[in-house]
Amino acid sequence: MNNYDVIVIGGGINGLATASILSKAGKRTLVLESRNTVGGMASSMEFTPGYKCNVFNDTIKWIDPRLEKLLKLSTKGLELEQPEILKIALGENNKHISFHKKNSKTVESIARYSKNDSKKWEEFSSYISKLAHFLEKLYGLTPPSLPNAGLKEILGMRSMLGPISKHGTRGIVDLLRVAPMMMPELADEWFENELLRASIASSGIHHLSFGPFAAGTGYNLLHQHVHGNGVFHNAQFVKGGTERFAIALKDCAESYGAEIQTSKKVISIDTNDSGCIGVTLEDGEQVISKQIVSGLDPNNTFINLVGPSNLSPDFKTQLKNIRYRGSTARIHFALNNLPKINGVSDDQMKTIFSISPSIEYLERASDAVKYGRIAENPYVEFVLPSLLNSDFAPNGRHVLSATVQYAPYHLRGLEWSDQLKDQLKTNVINTLEKVIPSFRSIIKHTSVISPLDMEKEFGLTEGNLNQGEMTLDQFMFMRPTISSSQYRTPIKNLYLCGAGTHPGGGLHGTNGFNAAREVLKG
Repeated sequence: MNNYDVIVIGGGINGLATASILSKAGKRTLVLESRNTVGGMASSMEFTPGYKCNVFNDTIKWIDPRLEKLLKLSTKGLELEQPEILKIALGENNKHISFHKKNSKTVESIARYSKNDSKKWEEFSSYISKLAHFLEKLYGLTPPSLPNAGLKEILGMRSMLGPISKHGTRGIVDLLRVAPMMMPELADEWFENELLRASIASSGIHHLSFGPFAAGTGYNLLHQHVHGNGVFHNAQFVKGGTERFAIALKDCAESYGAEIQTSKKVISIDTNDSGCIGVTLEDGEQVISKQIVSGLDPNNTFINLVGPSNLSPDFKTQLKNIRYRGSTARIHFALNNLPKINGVSDDQMKTIFSISPSIEYLERASDAVKYGRIAENPYVEFVLPSLLNSDFAPNGRHVLSATVQYAPYHLRGLEWSDQLKDQLKTNVINTLEKVIPSFRSIIKHTSVISPLDMEKEFGLTEGNLNQGEMTLDQFMFMRPTISSSQYRTPIKNLYLCGAGTHPGGGLHGTNGFNAAREVLKG
């Protein structure tokens, strides 16, 4: 029976970040990953012979700069590449808007359809960047313990003085006004072109089960632009595929002495009267540890591993109130050749494409969640990762990976089945053919990953990619619950580090960094 200082459950980005920091601090650390490889939400896989894809995320919006600085990830082979064109919003009749790394280029693209909107773009980008700056500082903090926050907690939030001194109290007022907004309200204040408005709105509904008319989508939009350096639709590709981020963290953790074991499924977190004492694996092995950190979502951690009988009634109620409701699917297409997108030249293909012609289109797509069905005309965002990584497909062949909203986990009178996945695939192909003529004719193989698949294969409750909805009532000191929002839990020596904690979803590693800091406090 092995003894460790810390066991980290889950080899995703946050689990590996936590393990790296704790190992660097001298803790004897063990990472247990149920799958045969690390990566979690940053995983890549071969989905048909010769064709590879990024399972969930083709891009990374931002990485916590504290993590990069502390672990020197670039020395571990992590290379990020920001394309000149960050996104192309595909409009009707080839009237596309391209969003560039250089704001002046975005202004030129918008000006083709609206001179008024183009004149406002620089100010709008700066405005969003200013509000995201407040979140950057907030995200670096451990949420205060409410309602018992004392002077120590208040002093711990002094980093918020930086953005206030830079932007004034007006910045706080703007943040409090924009975060609860719905997307049409924000768009109405700035722009008239519908494709531009819809593209902005798409950032507010990213990986949510809500549509753009939902209150609080303003907060999700700001979350996507933290550390964006004033660039709207900020995104970076990882050279070699998104899994290279996880591999860099794994190499880092191991260089500091962490032990990483794959194909090791934890079936229980073991406790006694003094708190957590270790874990039991699927093969019956028990591993003892002084502290345990779970990168899994709250439902898997507490209900499935700790067990309801070891939880207080009040805490069980808090857990029950967490909303997951995954509504995003992924579809990977192996293609016989490079698709031709109407109005897009070959040298513009290394980017993200989105099909969201209007805010109303997005709202109608989101209606599918309300009615428990898949969207007939879904919101589709897609990338051709084989253009960025030559080993993703055989020479001359390609991969198109699509993120699809809305495909709800909870269906009315239906269950996820191969037949329903075929229907989703048909709906997505129909949508893609509006911009890629005869797309069907170049498809060699298709892999559909539904929210149910995400739950079964990756342990994401209800297939939620954020380990819990990104809403204001599940934000900061209420994420995941009011009694477990400081990364510590009501069970002594048990901590959380996954996306279900503050500040939420994304491949940024902030959750893991903050959690490791709390573990080291003891």
